[in-house]
Amino acid sequence: MVPRLVAGHRPGKRITTKILPVKKLAILSISAVAAAGLGAFLHSCIGASAGNLAETSPDGRISLNVGVTPQGRVFYTLATPERTVLDTSYVAIEMREGAIGRRSKVKNVSHSSFDETWTQVQGEEAQVRNNYNEIRIDLTEEGSAVKEYSLVFRVFDDGVGFRYEVPAQEGVDSLTIMDEHTQFNMAEDAVAWSIPWDHEYYEHLYEPSPVSKIDTVCTPVTIKVTDDLYLAIHEADLQDYASLNLVADSSSTTLHSYLTPWSTGEKVFKKAPFNTPWRTVIVAKSPGDLALSRLMLNLNEPCKIEDTSWIEPGRYVGIWWGMHMKDFTWCSGPKHGATTENAKRYIDFAAEHGYSGVLVEGWNRGWDGDWTKNGDIISYTEPYPDFDLEEVCRYAREKGTRLIGHNETAGGVRNYEAQMDSAFALYHRLGINTVKTGYVNLLLDGKELHGSQYGVRHYRKVVETAAKHHIMIVNHEGVMPTGWRRTYPNLLSHEDMRGQEYDAWSPDGGNPPEHTCMLPFTRGLAGPMDFTPGTFNYDNPGLPTTHPQTTIAKQLALAVVLYTPSVMSSDKVENYVGRPEFEFLKRCPCNWEKTLYPEASIGEYVTVARKNRGGDDWYIGSITNARPHNVEVKLDFLDPDKKYVARIFADGEKADYRTNPYPVDIKDVEVKAGDTLPLHLAPGGGSAVILTCR
Repeated sequence: MVPRLVAGHRPGKRITTKILPVKKLAILSISAVAAAGLGAFLHSCIGASAGNLAETSPDGRISLNVGVTPQGRVFYTLATPERTVLDTSYVAIEMREGAIGRRSKVKNVSHSSFDETWTQVQGEEAQVRNNYNEIRIDLTEEGSAVKEYSLVFRVFDDGVGFRYEVPAQEGVDSLTIMDEHTQFNMAEDAVAWSIPWDHEYYEHLYEPSPVSKIDTVCTPVTIKVTDDLYLAIHEADLQDYASLNLVADSSSTTLHSYLTPWSTGEKVFKKAPFNTPWRTVIVAKSPGDLALSRLMLNLNEPCKIEDTSWIEPGRYVGIWWGMHMKDFTWCSGPKHGATTENAKRYIDFAAEHGYSGVLVEGWNRGWDGDWTKNGDIISYTEPYPDFDLEEVCRYAREKGTRLIGHNETAGGVRNYEAQMDSAFALYHRLGINTVKTGYVNLLLDGKELHGSQYGVRHYRKVVETAAKHHIMIVNHEGVMPTGWRRTYPNLLSHEDMRGQEYDAWSPDGGNPPEHTCMLPFTRGLAGPMDFTPGTFNYDNPGLPTTHPQTTIAKQLALAVVLYTPSVMSSDKVENYVGRPEFEFLKRCPCNWEKTLYPEASIGEYVTVARKNRGGDDWYIGSITNARPHNVEVKLDFLDPDKKYVARIFADGEKADYRTNPYPVDIKDVEVKAGDTLPLHLAPGGGSAVILTCR
């Protein structure tokens, strides 16, 4: 079993608890009327006898109002002092055995508060405060096999999370959820950034549109209401359940939940007792505040790994880009990339430049022919004859680095699970401590969707099994992250987006410049992203017009802007030789003490400043879209008692992502707290800065 003790966790303080009888609930609604919105106000009036209640965030800025109509429909609203954020939004779950939330009555209500600070094993900052006010509503339901259930809301300073809880009860065992009817009723139309729910592995370009015009989309969905109100709707602690998607109501601005189904049409199979994942709404004043929210992590369970000393964030290189450039093949043959000789060459480079690992794809049997159809026969322990697994691992250990394993499943979940324990045990013995997993196929085992309950169960099993063998996981083509990395910090990162690989083989020319200016505030809200920046050579013999739509300086800046504790420098290693700008990738950390967003506009530009974990240096990444951008970074976050040298890697003269991507100017400037650092970003460009404490 995986050890259960909490690493770096300090028990929080339960501040207050009070139970309210039903007959007193109507009194609470009076204080919430001003924040409830007209629709909720009317419902609260007619539903007062059934119970209506409110809760606020610890700082008092976010107000939650919950009620039940005379017919028994349960709803909530959300507001700030300035405006209604979510108007009357109904909640319900439809099961084969009956529904909850349709004919409900309030039984009991309790309020409590919680405040703790916990330490991330790896993350964008070391310390995370978990501070919320909670309201628990126990309800009874008529006309359903489920006679009792609860709704639990936690209101944070940066938003709200809520979930359904079904306790054990007489006559209830197995339940089949046919649909979840959770609403997010926008008080007004707004701009939303989203991607289609059914696109391959979430690998799609985020597009803005009115909330009322979006189709079925996956979460997170990011919404700009006004210049000082931003929302993000997602979920937290997704376990043994179907992933959440949203459907717009064309006649209103209401978003409805849509759970990813099984192939047979059902959404979720459960046994009582059970809890649903948390439905989350981040409420922020700026894009940067969205990215700084830790609401989702706080709604996950504390770390279950007692000894986390083996979890080591790091930078790596890989036999990867050369395959995309057709220099090597994944399959066996004269151009096979995963050879002992080639692996040792990459290991030598990694050791020389301080990289912690080397990813080798195509080392194991199963890549010949149409490998996407080989999900049932891929081996995770048997290498090709030209790859000596034992020798490569021995050589890596000798050089002070490690081989990073690669497990492409082609969607063959059953085959992978049958080999997982033995494969992970072998890797641990050989010193392999990180595995990149992949699931390139539209269906798992030829049948089920990645985001279905079937897929969610599998991806969780991989992380838990890996933890047992002291293996870290970088997951590709999986389910959208929902904060599991707090519970199992050996889950380093996910792909689940259009990454740098699209700059190698996509016929549309690669990711447009605005793509990476959206990611921190869309996909990035779900968790660390394995985007793999760091391509220095844009020559592409196969597709001459396809290459990174960035300057080289922006490639450097992305190492800071797009957070991941496991960073692959994407290019072939020979393309880094003799390039002075490579210094930034070598030095840039992967684990941070603190993170700030000095400026950001979704899809236009973003500047991120991060302090390295356990040190005094800061790193800045600033990027723009196709338009040039000037930014003045106020260095008020520096220690006022210390001096710094800023090494700036900036776009060179006449740099332009379309015509002249390569020039990088490197210069040193002495700075101190309170200074302003001016940066000029070329079209599709960026700047990367190392602030070294003297």
